[in-house]
Order: sequence, then structure tokens, then C-alpha cells
Amino acid sequence: MHSIDLKKYELRTDMVLDDNKELKSNKERKTYVNKGVNVSLILDDSYSYVTLEFSDITDTDHKDMVSLVFKEELEKFLKMYNCNLKTKYLIVGLGNIKSTPDSLGPLTIDKIITTKHLFDINEVGDNFSCVSAFSPGVTGVSGIETYSYVKGVLSMVKPDILIIVDALSSSSISRVNKSIQISNKGIMPGSGIGNERKELSEKTLGIPVISVGVPTITSASTIVFDTINYMMKNYAYNKENQNKKSYKLITKPVNYLKSNLSINEDDKKTLLGLVGMLSEDELKELIYEVLTPIGYNLMVSPKEIDFLIDNLSSILSFGINNTIHKL
Repeated sequence: MHSIDLKKYELRTDMVLDDNKELKSNKERKTYVNKGVNVSLILDDSYSYVTLEFSDITDTDHKDMVSLVFKEELEKFLKMYNCNLKTKYLIVGLGNIKSTPDSLGPLTIDKIITTKHLFDINEVGDNFSCVSAFSPGVTGVSGIETYSYVKGVLSMVKPDILIIVDALSSSSISRVNKSIQISNKGIMPGSGIGNERKELSEKTLGIPVISVGVPTITSASTIVFDTINYMMKNYAYNKENQNKKSYKLITKPVNYLKSNLSINEDDKKTLLGLVGMLSEDELKELIYEVLTPIGYNLMVSPKEIDFLIDNLSSILSFGINNTIHKL
């Protein structure tokens, strides 16, 4: 494969589990299952990441299960900073309300129980914390840098801790709308689509920042790359099982990803020729090089994104409300 500068075509992701370099450099990683939700915990000296991975939130039972797990994991982050009912919170929902995949932050803010105005007149119960919330919109609409907007509100509200909610981008289609990432490292608005703004973090804002995000989009190049990998796994599954009597009796599609598959170099070459002989990095580079210069490396979301965003915003608002208040 010829040499090419692919920095401007690089894969964009906000998910730490997508970043192989980040994963290899981390000092500690734990995984466990909580109420059917896969939880990955990544720890370093200065920050923590928790990623929840689930298969479905389209029915009430699964949605409630994910909501409870998210609440439990968010509580752990707040305990790091000794948060209690006397803690003052500012919740910020990043994103564009007019773009459905990017509306997660603003829609979550609409469901947050705000109480600062009640604290100001001493008309609030003992089971509530002082909470302010707002959505700054996007710089392209407001003309105001998100950092400047948030910094200005911080100077007026003077919270003890900042919680940011945002839609993310993932380099794996299996995580789109099926994972929640919580971190205390901060967030860089727009980084997932190559439109980076100034970082929002404890270092830049002066107070603890907890970011909560859900990947709601992925790129066309990611879909192509994952499809090629799935195609090779499907080929390996069929090759391994085609002579089994039980296989011949199957009348409906089988989820071959649940099988312990072995894909060798000969299978890759047989199925995909020269393309099959490329390493993962080389294959990603080839797809970027083909799609990006001609403008076809589109950012994509599922067709049922409206329904999913509504459910996800309910999950996040439930977790935040029931963690910072005692409901």
C-alpha cells in the first residue's frame, strides 16, 4: 500500500474504548456485568472512564435496567468529589436541538429538575440539591464559543461541580446508541466530527467536570470497515459449519458473532483477495483514502434515531436527577 498522509482522514471517535493507543497506555482496566449491562472501567492517575454497553433500550424493562446502572455509576463519580445535598450543580447540555442525533444534550436538560431559583427564595425541600441547567447551543448558531458561554454562566452561578451531557461519535457501529460513557477528564465539543472547540475540563474551568455522553453517529468508513469484518466472520462461520448435519436444518439467519470463530489468512485472501491481506490499520486507511476526498465519508445515524434519542435523554435525566436529588 502506498504512503499517504492520513491525518486529515483520521478516524474520529469520542469513545475511549475505540482508541487502541489509549487502552494500551492505561494502567488499570476492569470489566464486569451489572443487571445485564456490560461495564468497562478504565483508571489512570488523573482520570477515570466508565463505559456502559447494552443491547436494547426500546422496551421499558431494558430502559429501566440501563437507567439504574447509569445512576449507580454516576453516583460513584460524584462520591469522588464528596458530593451531597449541599453541593451546587450546573448541568450543561451540549449540542444542536435542530439536529436529532446532536439533540441529546438539550433534550436531557429539558428533563432535569432545576432548583436554584427555589433556593434563592428559600422554598425548596430538604431532599433537593441546588441545581442550575442550560443548553448553550452550538457556536455556528449562537456565534459564541461554547467555552466562553459556559465560563460566563459559571461566574454567575458559582457551582461546586459541572456535569456536561453531549452526543458523541464512535468508530464502532456496535456502540452507536448502545453505550454511555462517563468521565472526569472533560470534553472537547465537536471533536467527533472534526470541529474541535476549546476544551471543557477542570483544568480550563477550575471546578470538577463530569462528562456524560452517548455515541449517536458513526462514519460511513466505519460502517464499511465493520461490514468487511462481519463478512469475513460470516464466511468463517459458514465454512466451519457447512458440513454439520445440524447446520443443514437451520431455516432462519444465525447470529454468527456469538460463535467462537477463527479467521485465518487463507480465508481472508480467498474471500477478499488483496484487500483481505491488509492489516486492520491498512484497511482503515484504504477506506478513508477512498471515501473522504470525494466527500462520501458521511456521518450516519440509525433511522429510528428520534425514538432512541428520546429514550436516551430519559435515561440520562433519570440518572442525574436521582443522583443529585434524593427523590
